[in-house]
Amino acid sequence: MKKARIRIAVIDDEKTARKMMARLLENEGFDVERFAAGAPFLVRMEENPFDIVFSDLRLPDISGLDILQQIKQMHEEAEVIIVTGYASIDTAIEATQKGAFHYLTKPCKRHDIALLAQRAKEKIEIKEENRRLRRAMDTAGPIPGIVGASKAMQEIFSLIRKVATVNCNVLLEADTGTGKQVVARAIHELSPRKDNPFVYFNCGGFTEELIASELFGHEKGAFTGATSTKQGLFETAAGGTVLLDEIGEMPLSMQVKLLHVLQEREVLRVGGTRPVELDIRIIAATNRNLKEAIAQGRFREDLYYRLNVVGIQLPRLKERPEDIPLLASYFIKKFNVAFGKKVKSIAPQAMDVLMAYDFPGNVRELENIIQRSVALAEDEVLKIRDLPHDFQRSAELLLGSTSMPSLEEVEREHIEKVLRRTGYNRKLASSILKIPRTTLWRRMKKYNIALPEEQPS
Repeated sequence: MKKARIRIAVIDDEKTARKMMARLLENEGFDVERFAAGAPFLVRMEENPFDIVFSDLRLPDISGLDILQQIKQMHEEAEVIIVTGYASIDTAIEATQKGAFHYLTKPCKRHDIALLAQRAKEKIEIKEENRRLRRAMDTAGPIPGIVGASKAMQEIFSLIRKVATVNCNVLLEADTGTGKQVVARAIHELSPRKDNPFVYFNCGGFTEELIASELFGHEKGAFTGATSTKQGLFETAAGGTVLLDEIGEMPLSMQVKLLHVLQEREVLRVGGTRPVELDIRIIAATNRNLKEAIAQGRFREDLYYRLNVVGIQLPRLKERPEDIPLLASYFIKKFNVAFGKKVKSIAPQAMDVLMAYDFPGNVRELENIIQRSVALAEDEVLKIRDLPHDFQRSAELLLGSTSMPSLEEVEREHIEKVLRRTGYNRKLASSILKIPRTTLWRRMKKYNIALPEEQPS
């Protein structure tokens, strides 16, 4: 699970800078401890490791580079941000090459401190989420093509393993997009029939004549255009498995013929006179309520019980939300291969948006979303901006208070911008801002904005 609260250490021998940074980070929601030197920090780090460390490059007892090296030896996952003066930027860059997360140059801007802390926190959470996903994958079980660690899916896995070894008909009842075809194929792959054909047929949207020809085959001359004998899908699946998808759409007259196939284990080609014996397993799937269809006279009750020797009802994705991160990770890997991308993970905020969504299209909809996001991704982490526009609008509502700057933040940034452009000329800056110099001075004090000569080194 993600850490509820990130622990940060601030190491700086200059009291004002140390106090300012610590207070800012505490206001951002972090647990912060302050240290004036490296030695006491290292003792504390060994006792109770910090997640993020802001360390001055030059300390009275030990250098920031030595701090970095010892932190990585104690707790490799900790993220270190080196704080340095302009004169030692090259050394700071060297530190990032040796494993530091980033560096800050003095005088440190409040916005930059908060931004780096949030980015380091995001990196830590992504790593932890990846570890959790790997652990979940290890316990999910070797079911071909199916991903899930939730209790609901573990029950489905157990049922698949049991029914796969038994030569009986199976009825899969579930909403569109839940993975009925994947489950049917898994049953086939785990069964003694795995080396024989797996044949798929969708019963919806076809005329009775076409269904009969496709499933049962026909003899030469059976109807206009039948210029040769054709084996039906039941025959071509000899020794294997046939998945009849959308079985609830099959016309009643064809249901009678299918019932005969299930009872007699033989098929009569259209226009034929000699039945052909069958050795097949039937798996039927539907997103309809077949019991309601029976009550309405649209589906035969005897056929229902022939098909439903073992019934499996697949859960909707919103009924197993804990599987969303696992599925997303699986699809990222799949589409990395398809698109030649190197996406590694999903940013925590983007995952929060996905977790808050109902997914009416179930797993198939999630797959389509990840496919689009990976195709458009520009870096190794999927961000909110990579999700479809509807999700980006949802993110503004879900994360609004944390993703949008406050009025005070906007005012502070604008005052800093005007001061920089006027060379910190307070008279000129107050004129541009259209406020009295005394008001500008109070705002600078409120936001801890110091002139260059007043800022700690």
